[in-house]
Amino acid sequence: MLKYLITERRLIWPLAKNDFRKKFAGSYLGVVWALVQPVVTVLVYWFVFQVGLRQTAQVGGVPFILWMLAGLVPWFYFNDALQGGTKSLIEYSYLVKKVVFKIEILPIVKAVSALYVHLFFVILTYLLYCVYGRFPGLFTLQIFYYSFCLFLMVLSLSYATSAITVLFRDMEQLVAIVLQIGVWATPIMWDLNAIGLPKWLVILFKMNPMYYIVYGYRDTFVYHRGFWEHPLLTAYFWIFTALAYLWGTKTFRRSRGHFADVL
Repeated sequence: MLKYLITERRLIWPLAKNDFRKKFAGSYLGVVWALVQPVVTVLVYWFVFQVGLRQTAQVGGVPFILWMLAGLVPWFYFNDALQGGTKSLIEYSYLVKKVVFKIEILPIVKAVSALYVHLFFVILTYLLYCVYGRFPGLFTLQIFYYSFCLFLMVLSLSYATSAITVLFRDMEQLVAIVLQIGVWATPIMWDLNAIGLPKWLVILFKMNPMYYIVYGYRDTFVYHRGFWEHPLLTAYFWIFTALAYLWGTKTFRRSRGHFADVL
């Protein structure tokens, strides 16, 4: 995976840039729509929880909107990159059929393409925190570590889901349903430590690898804690990602011989 990122970078980056633009080709606002939709989603969640349900005004010592945004930013990327990676081989079927083309880079292209919006929201989050008087410190550099973790995990999963989707088209719908459930199963709009769940259920929620990422972003923006302060969660996340990578690449390699015939 990392080898392709380096050796094929002159092909990956132009393809990712073109993929990002292609999503909104023909619309008057173009790529602006990529930014408008997540912003509207944030405002809807904020209105429902802060105004409608009268959620507490502050969580972790910061306004609820800032606390929630720190969790939504990585989820937006995970959702976009995984769905894009899942259908990458279908979408670029004309490249899959080319014998000389390295189709292993297609899930990478989708993961890199989603980084453009993710970068925008990371910058927006920093600016909002500054507006509220919470200026960046040394711990904010952890954003590079957690973004790298997120990138590797979603890419590892995409290798498996993209390969399965070619042979089993229902996989794309299953991924969409899992993501729809996952946004609520991950403590993004609610605080896991504040609702008094049984210990076994708390552990179950923490086994969701996105818990590590979401609270990693909050450690970066809100709590100012280092990832080394969570050794068990860090070890669990990397073991999960390693297993996901092995499963994903093995599934991809075993299935790639059938891609051209099916497509």
